[in-house]
Amino acid sequence: MRKCENLLGSLGAYLDGELDPSLCSEIREHMKNCENCRLVVDNLEKTVRIFKAGKPIELPGDIRERLHKAVSGHWKNF
Repeated sequence: MRKCENLLGSLGAYLDGELDPSLCSEIREHMKNCENCRLVVDNLEKTVRIFKAGKPIELPGDIRERLHKAVSGHWKNF
């Protein structure tokens, strides 16, 4: 779990390409074996791409509610 906390603390810099290459390698290696971190990074990367594209996406109410519950439940475990 400690590895995950370390990864999450460096995630912004990792996604912005501001980390030392050796640390980036460690993060990629960790994500090979950690599905939770892989999902978090994947979702954040997609979110950044959508945000940068500047095109809002309106989710249907049922999907928005399920997404909110899933994200809320996931973060309670950290």
